[in-house]
Amino acid sequence: MSKLIPFFLIALLAGCATTPAEREARAQREVDQMVQAYGPACDKLGYKRGTDPWRDCVVKLSTKDSYERYASQPSMTTCFGHHGFFQCTGF
Repeated sequence: MSKLIPFFLIALLAGCATTPAEREARAQREVDQMVQAYGPACDKLGYKRGTDPWRDCVVKLSTKDSYERYASQPSMTTCFGHHGFFQCTGF
């Protein structure tokens, strides 16, 4: 039985690994979602679809949205206390 444990661990870890094709497919899905979400706005701003400035517009709008979403949350939390009584602050 103990000889089978390493085999099962290797099989389990191999199942968790992603292949380059899977990573590429995930990246393509993310790009497609960005184009779907921000492409119409760039079209309305006057960029011609499929050009480099249009792609740059899509990336910039996505970056701006991500920054606004995550910048409003505390970036650091400090907690101190004793026996279930904690004081936490966020910066």
